Formats: sequence, structure tokens, C-alpha cells
Amino acid sequence: MPYKKVVCFAAPLLVLALLLPMKASAQESANCLACHSSMKGRVKAASGNLIELNIDTQKFESSVHGALACTDCHIKFSDNPHSSPNAPVPQEVLSVSSKISKKYPVDPVAAAACVQCHNETYNKVLESVHGRNITVKHQTDGALCLDCHGSPHYILPAGNPGALMGRQHQVETCGKCHGNKALNEKYKMEENVMESFEESFHGRKLALGHTRVPVCSSCHGSHDIKAADDPTSPVFGNNRLKTCGKCHKGANEKFIPAITHKMPGPIPYYTEKALILLVLGVFTFIISHVLLEAFSDIRDAIFRKGGHE
Repeated sequence: MPYKKVVCFAAPLLVLALLLPMKASAQESANCLACHSSMKGRVKAASGNLIELNIDTQKFESSVHGALACTDCHIKFSDNPHSSPNAPVPQEVLSVSSKISKKYPVDPVAAAACVQCHNETYNKVLESVHGRNITVKHQTDGALCLDCHGSPHYILPAGNPGALMGRQHQVETCGKCHGNKALNEKYKMEENVMESFEESFHGRKLALGHTRVPVCSSCHGSHDIKAADDPTSPVFGNNRLKTCGKCHKGANEKFIPAITHKMPGPIPYYTEKALILLVLGVFTFIISHVLLEAFSDIRDAIFRKGGHE
């Protein structure tokens, strides 16, 4: 009995302790959104970069970050938005922000704040081919969290039909970079990867709404993506046996060369066109034959009705 009394007494306190921070976060966000939900346009920062002022309250509250306080990410800002942004920042966030500051010159701390909740994932991204392009090569066009998931204020769960990295939109999201001719030339990436995927068996099934067909992350991984020539990449050499084998049981060395982003050569290309013309020709002949047969029957019926041979 004493144990039950302790549980009955402690349970409400525990729930209250969990709800209080959420209420405080919601109140802080409401204070910020009171202005930012009505602001329009952009303002130029001291660095010369334009900052979007407007935040859609409804979209923010329905996002995965809707329960967070604004200062959970905008750490340098205090509760007073008009004070100088000089609040203390955790060392881990500062360390990451220094690595990505060239990509996010306006507020690298806010961009690095993801590491507080997504520590393991964020570090995988930094070690990936996308992350190292930023931290090692110091390029500003390398992909990081916001390039794939969109604005941090409006990120949706991966299972949501509107999520940029969900099944319905992932290929289009990756295509913003991998379908960009200038980036392909700059990094000597394989060209036409998006077109070849759309024309492939996988791409066509995806366009038809198939729910189990692979998308980009199914083969290349998600946050720890490696270069195609990296021996640890899931699409390097015989590693594809395991990668393809996830869907195609028994995939062997003769099977995996068929899965590629390379555009087909002239023989399969013109063979496909010839088959399309053949199919269209057959259907045209069948339809024409049926129409002529119907016309003949109608004509004969009319002549018989008139008493003519």
C-alpha cells in the first residue's frame, strides 16, 4: 500500500515537471511569433545577407520543431529580442559552428544547434561526402541539414506526404543539386543521374505511386553518404551485392551491372523507340481494322434495307 501511495503522489508531479518546460517553450515561441508572424519581407544583416523575417505560425506549430523554444536553436539570443545576441553557447555547438561558418555566415550557431538533439546524425553528416565538402574543402554549396530538409521552422516527419525527404519528394530534393549541370561539372559528378533514374524501372514505378520502390537513400544511404568511389560506399563495386540484395534476393555479379545511372547506349535507345513504334502500329492497325469492319457492316445493312444487291 505505501508503494501505491508513493506512485499516486509522484505520478502527477512527474507529469507536471514534464509539462512545465513545454509550456515555457510554447510561451517563449508565442512571444517571438507575435511579431515574426506579422512581419513581411527581408532585412539586410551587417554581413550583407538578407534574412527572412516572416514565420508562418500554423506551419511552425505543425512541424517537428513546433514544441521547441526559439532560443533552443537561436542560442545567442536571450528572451529580450532587442538585446545584443551574446548569450552563452555550449562548447560543442561553438565547435561545429566554426566548421560551418562559411556556409552560414548570418547565424552559424543556429545552424549548428541541430547537434544538441541530433548529435549522432549530425556527426555522420559532417563525416559524409556532403559534410566534408563544407568542413574540409570549405565550399558553400555542400549539402547540410537545411538543404535537404528545408527551413528548420517547417520540417515535417519523413512519413508526412509533404516532407522534402519523404518518399514522394526525395528524388526531386536530391535533384536540386544532382540535376544541376553547373554542380555536376564543378565536382565532376556523373551527369544525367536524375534523367536516368526517372527512365529506369525504379523511377517509373515510383512515378506510378509504388510504395516499396527504392529512392535515393535506399541505395546511397541518408546522412553518412560516401562518394561513389569510396570503398565503404554501399554502391561501390561488390558492395552492391548487399545493397541490391535488400530488395532483390539472390542478386549476383551478373545482376548488379544492370542497376546504374548511366544513360543507355544507342542500341537499347533505338530498340526501345522501335518497339514503341511497333506497338503503336499494331494498335493503329487493329483500331483501323475494327472501324473499317464496322463501316462495312453498316454500309451493307443500309444497302440491304434499300433492296439493293
